[in-house]
Amino acid sequence: MKFIYNKIVLGLLVIISGTACKKEFLQTTPTDQVETGTAFGTTKNAWAALNGIHRTMYSQIFGVQAQGGQSGNMLYMDILGEDMVFNTSSSTWLLPEYRWIRHRDATSSMLFYNYQFYYVIIGNANMILANIKSAEGPEADKMAIRGQALAYRAWAYFQMVQLFGERYVPGAQNSSLAVPLVLDPKTTPTPRSTVAEVYAQINTDINQAITDLVNYKGVNKSHLNVNTAQGIKARVALVQGDWAAAAAAAKSARTGYTLMSNTQYLAGFNNYDNPEWIWASRIQSDQTSYFYSFFAYMSANYSSTVIRTSPKSISSTLYNTISPTDVRKEVWDPTGTNTTFPIPTSASIRAPYMSRKFRVADPSLSIGDVPYMRAAEMYLIEAEALARSGDNAGAAAALYPLAVNRDPSYVQSTNTGEALINEIMLQRRVELWGEGFRFYDLKRTNSPLNRNGANHNASYANGVLEVPAGDVRWQFLIPQDEINFSNGVVVQNPQ
Repeated sequence: MKFIYNKIVLGLLVIISGTACKKEFLQTTPTDQVETGTAFGTTKNAWAALNGIHRTMYSQIFGVQAQGGQSGNMLYMDILGEDMVFNTSSSTWLLPEYRWIRHRDATSSMLFYNYQFYYVIIGNANMILANIKSAEGPEADKMAIRGQALAYRAWAYFQMVQLFGERYVPGAQNSSLAVPLVLDPKTTPTPRSTVAEVYAQINTDINQAITDLVNYKGVNKSHLNVNTAQGIKARVALVQGDWAAAAAAAKSARTGYTLMSNTQYLAGFNNYDNPEWIWASRIQSDQTSYFYSFFAYMSANYSSTVIRTSPKSISSTLYNTISPTDVRKEVWDPTGTNTTFPIPTSASIRAPYMSRKFRVADPSLSIGDVPYMRAAEMYLIEAEALARSGDNAGAAAALYPLAVNRDPSYVQSTNTGEALINEIMLQRRVELWGEGFRFYDLKRTNSPLNRNGANHNASYANGVLEVPAGDVRWQFLIPQDEINFSNGVVVQNPQ
């Protein structure tokens, strides 16, 4: 597709220019195409291209401040939910998303980002996959590179299908339209594939990625190893209602990772050396993303306008479910007056239930490593999948290590059925608050948005305190530019 492909080429040029590949690639390659024989002639160059995808995960490539790579999606997904609260309207960053406006505006930059960011990753993965077989270099390197490219493509399509497609319904046809499946570098317009077709490709890719990566340990946590691929598989299987596969993959994904201590839980979520982080981006001081970093929006102590004027809070309803002996209770200040909670020196307000979960180590820099996958999530997936399959004892046992780690007074659950599922989902909401999961969770479980009875202000939310399950607003629109540039080959979602 011409529009998508132009952005893909832009992404690859950014990748090549920002890696160890030689500068002459940009000097000798036309701006409308990539000299793939040169860029992928060796595994060394293919590694450089793959490293560029890693960098894309925290780079700002579309010119909108809140869209610093994957963290932009993380911000949007939580602000659309009920567990994160806007305390003022002094800053308008993320406010239209909080009001459920931008993802239903076909011309919005928020839609453009969520569509194009993932296609940049998909396009560059396609470039790697189309050329890695003929590259000169060790076969082990080729397998590791291919496995990571496949995992990236699977993950990116998984992110997109949940946004632009209708909810996946286990056991149903899932024949409604999702997004175009582009599996090789090309410029011709491609119509949208169905939700079922996209999930089939996701599963094909991630299963092959797991095979390819089985012996790859990874250079660091920004690289995708077999644990990361198993974690992606667990997420996909959970959405599809394949409970046995979700539980097994989640257990495999967390193998070799230990849960963090309570002290580490309160340390600011900014260091990917944390023992339970499986996949994350390391942000170097010379690569800081300033006001488009995740920590410029979510940290307690970086001096950005949005943090000074509108600190993020947890829903009071959710906060009140947390045990007093749970370390996670210490992440939020219900009074809004606790001076041990850090704020920028020039901040204008504190707010009830404000967060200190995310903090920058140096308040003068917006630097903090960004977590994409943690072992805690895998315990929760395993527990939820087992509970939904009817294995109450197995689910309670899977939940226990995480729950007792966070709360030493926790006693293994004796709940069953819906009560146990609800307990696990509450644990999930508290544990993963602010990490970009809530919109996805509400949609996959066919749950309504319900902000009533908490500390949400109806005027800040523009009256959007409820959205029924199954409402058309749970599906993102397709960017209008895509429809225009494809000459209608790509069609719009219901409006």
